[in-house]
Amino acid sequence: VGHHAQFEDSRLAAIESSRFHEVGHHAQFDEGGRFKQLPPADDDAKLLVANHPSLGVVRLDYDYPPALGDVDHPGSFYYDVFYRVVPGLTFELCQSGELPDDVKQRFIDAITWLDEQGVAGITGDCGFFMYFQALARSVTSKPVFMSSLCQLPAVVCAYAADEQIALFTANGESLKPMRELIKKECGVDPDDTRFVIVGCEDVPGFEAVANGDRVDVDSVVPHLVRLAEDTVAKHAGTAKPIRAILFECTELPPYSDAVRAATRLPVFDSITCCNSMLASLMDNPRFGVNNWHLSW
Repeated sequence: VGHHAQFEDSRLAAIESSRFHEVGHHAQFDEGGRFKQLPPADDDAKLLVANHPSLGVVRLDYDYPPALGDVDHPGSFYYDVFYRVVPGLTFELCQSGELPDDVKQRFIDAITWLDEQGVAGITGDCGFFMYFQALARSVTSKPVFMSSLCQLPAVVCAYAADEQIALFTANGESLKPMRELIKKECGVDPDDTRFVIVGCEDVPGFEAVANGDRVDVDSVVPHLVRLAEDTVAKHAGTAKPIRAILFECTELPPYSDAVRAATRLPVFDSITCCNSMLASLMDNPRFGVNNWHLSW
């Protein structure tokens, strides 16, 4: 596959080069490989920003060192990201699904602030933000996808009823209290037999997530991959094989590529969820009307 990979890289480079030619020499990258913000008064800047809409992320009041691939790491995305911490909204509070009035108002303020920045969509940095999906929607008309589970209906639709989908979570018990919420918001029942719930609480090194410590991604990769391989193998050759994997935890995407490579299965996560939602507001230069955002 060597020369094919080189061809693909060259083609991608040509496409990107062509895109930058359209917007002028002002297009630049920062150290993380993301687009630099350009002066809004410049038409070239407006076009560049329009081609790459921004994402809004509501954050817990929780300081930890995110790994590349985590929603909280801006380098995980190829577009600009705006973050807003909600003071007082701890992990434990988010997990409870209940907000005291003062924290609830701060959450509303955070959504409003992100909306005012002109983001194309809003997500959260913890899967338990799903509890506040409806609240966030009531504040903004922008699409809200607080959990990677928001893409589950499309994944379910893509496979037959006798094909299973593995749902990986930080803790295997974490989805149980959310069952009715997931049914209401996503239209699917996580207790359905077509879903295989896989907890990662016993994966060596992944306990750092619960402790708020930096995860040594390289050391965790082989263990996470083994868990995925074992899960898929357990159902291989049965009447209900696993056909796709969805990572519910926002700290699992750093392992998505390794699991894709090992299992040869599609892996959906919080990054694919954000990318697919924001793609709906990107100009496609290959066909149709181009540069239409400039009239906004």
